[in-house]
Amino acid sequence: MLDPRDWRALRAHGHRMLDDMLDYIEGIRSRAAWKPMDAAARAAFRTALPEGPSELLAVHRDFLEQILPYSIANAHPGFMGWVNGGGTVTGMLAEMLAGGLNANCGGRDHAPIEVERQVTEWVRGLFGFPAGASGLFVGGTSMATLIALLVARRSALGPEVRHAGLAALHARLVAYASVATHTCVARAMDCVGLGTEQLRAIAVDADHRIDLDSLRRTIDADRSAGYTPFLIVGNAGTVEIGATDDLASLADLAARQRLWLHVDGAFGALGMLCPEIAPRLRGIERADSLAFDFHKWAQVPYDAGFVLVRDGALHRQTFATPAEYLRRATRGLAAGDAWPTDFGPDLSRGFRALKTWFTLRVYGSEQLGAAIARTCRVARHLAARIASESRLELAAPVPLNIVCFRYLGGAADADSLNAAIAADVQESGIAAPSTTRLGGRLAIRAAIFNHRTAECDVDALVDAVLRHGARRVGRGSRRRISRISGNSR
Repeated sequence: MLDPRDWRALRAHGHRMLDDMLDYIEGIRSRAAWKPMDAAARAAFRTALPEGPSELLAVHRDFLEQILPYSIANAHPGFMGWVNGGGTVTGMLAEMLAGGLNANCGGRDHAPIEVERQVTEWVRGLFGFPAGASGLFVGGTSMATLIALLVARRSALGPEVRHAGLAALHARLVAYASVATHTCVARAMDCVGLGTEQLRAIAVDADHRIDLDSLRRTIDADRSAGYTPFLIVGNAGTVEIGATDDLASLADLAARQRLWLHVDGAFGALGMLCPEIAPRLRGIERADSLAFDFHKWAQVPYDAGFVLVRDGALHRQTFATPAEYLRRATRGLAAGDAWPTDFGPDLSRGFRALKTWFTLRVYGSEQLGAAIARTCRVARHLAARIASESRLELAAPVPLNIVCFRYLGGAADADSLNAAIAADVQESGIAAPSTTRLGGRLAIRAAIFNHRTAECDVDALVDAVLRHGARRVGRGSRRRISRISGNSR
């Protein structure tokens, strides 16, 4: 028996664990944005499988000492690396409730399934999808994209592809996405058996949006060469700088060419919650499929990805697999139809919908939209600060909430200098930016997704970059002078 013998003692310690996490989040600004693990900290995770039990108090203490200080700290207002939301206390508490229920949300007749269905209805309305559209919670946009491509493949090749496979059908399917598209699309092409070489990388314009003329020419050339175009991927917020393709024009082109339009809206799609951003997403309502993450701009704790498919019947035909142990009944626990497992590869599924349901209900769409607008406002402040500094330059436009910039130090290897500065800032604990490569040059990248991040936090980032940059350039100058002096002797 794994339940506690002393429930009163367990309750007391459970409250202590909850208080520890509330203290952590309440005081997050006083902590480091990231702290590297030393050898001793790593060694704690090299022990053998425990054979006997340990006291909960002892294991909790190890968590506080060995895990919490060295986490990636998405919740920290100075965390600006990659596209990670900050989470909320509301979501954390909802996750605790979901853990207590331990519900398997693959299907059957119970309330957690209805929660997921309600969120799906809300999402349909938000994006203007029809009543027959289907939705599914997944780990993230990468899995959502894989599911969408499998539905698109089924649409292009018919039901035979599920039985005969691609080789038997002699399929020569090709897809199209801009060079700014996330690598999850290429990985999905690999996973669905089409191969990454069948994903055509289309050039972008000065605003990092897909070049429509180049796209049309490439589609025409592929048709002439005997290929079968089947999919266009549009971006609602590119991973590098947050650019959004002309989705309405992509929808027009996809309709004329009879191609599936998938929109990668990992973070940007939820701009629909924000009145100042929603107009930029015109055309998203015409997509055949849409992938996005609640755990980014909506601040739901990890993980909470979502896929929305216009043709719900086709979506179900792509995955539904009859089995006696999945037989549906007219009454009892097996009652109901169209279980979540009919729309994706997983039968065992956690209750991801609950923390999303709590978040949407507790904060409401207007407050979440205001938080999204604030991240963009903070990003504009950062961009203006960079523009005011002679030692810094913007590396790309700032359409939403991602700011890419470089330190100008006059170094022969500017890429190595900027990479070193980014690592210096991370290790300082003041802020945690990432790096990327734009136009062949490395840039420091600040992705402002955390609702806690304010102007003072991005100012601290700039100050740290300037300080570490000056130190490294000065150190390099001293080394050059030393070498010259040595040669003169």
